[in-house]
Amino acid sequence: MKTHLVPAAAGLALLAGVGVATADQVIITPEQQTVVREYVERHPLASISLLGVELNVGSTLPDTVELHPIEVPDVEYRYVVVDDRTVLVDPGTRRIVQVID
Repeated sequence: MKTHLVPAAAGLALLAGVGVATADQVIITPEQQTVVREYVERHPLASISLLGVELNVGSTLPDTVELHPIEVPDVEYRYVVVDDRTVLVDPGTRRIVQVID
């Protein structure tokens, strides 16, 4: 009986990990992407330079970077322009959730 419980427990742990990874992903609808893109075009910011920070989804920005609010319904992210690229940032974790080219 014990030999059946170990694989089952491992399978549940794997499924739980997949659930966490899925919940951690950021979903921005195409409509929101369009509205956000239009907003940042109408509200341009000066570009800053950050040495040693890669502009990839999941990268964390330092606390010294000022994040600017986006006044778009149902979008809680902030934005900043780094190296002439606009990035959306989760203000709670300071992680990049999208790079807008």
